[in-house]
Amino acid sequence: MSRRSFLTVTAAFAASLAAVAAFAPTATAGPLDIAWTALPPLFQEQGQGQEQQQAQDRLTVTVVDTNITRADGTYELKCGPTGGTHPEARSACARLDELAGEGKDPFTPVPEGQMCTMQMGGPATARVTGTWQGRSIDATFSRKNGCEISRWQNLVPVLPAATG
Repeated sequence: MSRRSFLTVTAAFAASLAAVAAFAPTATAGPLDIAWTALPPLFQEQGQGQEQQQAQDRLTVTVVDTNITRADGTYELKCGPTGGTHPEARSACARLDELAGEGKDPFTPVPEGQMCTMQMGGPATARVTGTWQGRSIDATFSRKNGCEISRWQNLVPVLPAATG
C-alpha cells in the first residue's frame, strides 16, 4: 500500500471513530456505547416520532348533502389526544393512523385524466382542512364518480358513510 493510500485510509478511520465518539453520552462510556436518544429520528424506535406527529393532527371536516341529517355539519377532529366535536373521533383518528402507517395519503386528489366509472354516489360533498402528519391539508371530496366514491369510502369514518 502506498503511503498516500495509507494516510487516506487512516484519516477515514479516524473520522469514523470521532463520529461514534460524538454520540457517547459520557466519558466513562465505551467506544461502542451510543446514546440512542441523541440519534436522528431515522434510528429511533418505531412509534416515537408517530406519537409526536399524531399530536399535530387537527382537522376541520365540513360535510353537506349526505342524506343523513345527523352527518351534515362542521366538525373538529383532534388526534393525540383524541378530541374535538367529531361524532366518531376515536375511530376517525384510528383510521388516519392506519393510513399513515401504510404510507397512504387519503387527501391526495384523483389524478387528472384518471379513468373512473361513471356512477353517481349521491350529492354529498366534504371539505377537510387543517394539519395531518405535520403538513397542511385542504382537500375536497365528492361522490360524483367511482374514483371519488372510492376516495370517500377510504376515509370513512373521518367522513360519514354517505348514501346515495
